[in-house]
Amino acid sequence: MISSDIIWGIFFIFQTCIGFMGNSLLFTLYMYTCLIFPHKKKPVDMILAHLTLANALTLIFRGIPNIITSFGIRVEMGDTGCKTVLYIQRVTRSISLCTTALQSTFQAVTITPSSHKWAWLKYKIPAFIQPSLLFFWMINTAIYSVVLLRTVANRNITDDRLGYQIAYCKSSAHDGQIASIFLSMVFIRDLSFLSLMTCSSIYMVNILYRHHKAAQNVRSTIQSSRSPENKATHVILILVSCFVFFYWTNTFLTVYLVYTSKKKQQLEKFNNFFSSCYPTICSFFLIKNENRISRINFMKPPKGFFSS
Repeated sequence: MISSDIIWGIFFIFQTCIGFMGNSLLFTLYMYTCLIFPHKKKPVDMILAHLTLANALTLIFRGIPNIITSFGIRVEMGDTGCKTVLYIQRVTRSISLCTTALQSTFQAVTITPSSHKWAWLKYKIPAFIQPSLLFFWMINTAIYSVVLLRTVANRNITDDRLGYQIAYCKSSAHDGQIASIFLSMVFIRDLSFLSLMTCSSIYMVNILYRHHKAAQNVRSTIQSSRSPENKATHVILILVSCFVFFYWTNTFLTVYLVYTSKKKQQLEKFNNFFSSCYPTICSFFLIKNENRISRINFMKPPKGFFSS
């Protein structure tokens, strides 16, 4: 009979491979468009490029250790390897949070009616995209620098003491003043971006409701619901809802597992699988809404591209 660990390992393989391929396809599309067809580039492409890159890295650096653990493969990563894996996991997960919030805010501004007092932001917000993305990487790499100091290789995988553990890595759950500062910064950052995400989503729902209500006949309603802006808004609202659901569920499970006196391996594996669901699902919704995948011709760059 197949053990539960093997079954989890198979789930992790499918999740990691499918999610990584989807996000890699999208990242390639956005970068290809920016570099080869800059005239077709959309302002949101840079946001989505960072989002899909963060999702792909999250899946790789979270999925591979989970696969290794599930199949019982003993790998001595060492302190440096553990620090690197956990650090990239934390940074890329946070980048996913920040870019999803930025994406929802950008879309909320985009669909703002021209008569609204905030309509002037439509022409200003594209200039803030790249500085915002740079700021996200800087602040998150700085916040999680504490991971590099606290993480060590877990050479005793049966250790049931309190603390966060992943594969063969562990970090102390209590580290005095440093831990308090770290948790406060993470809490403030997460609360800020989740609030921004929620407010922009509520605003978009309100705009869509008023737009639908203002439609005069069935034909205009159908055309309105099929417009590219409305389709993109619906996709973003779904992504935001999925992110908030997966984020809070994963957060509660992680806190419980850190502070529980006895480790529960099956719950840990479920939490690890659950935490990677959003990066996987996100790629499918974005691919469904991305018409350029079928139209773009990767074999024919624009004339003069290779000319000196």
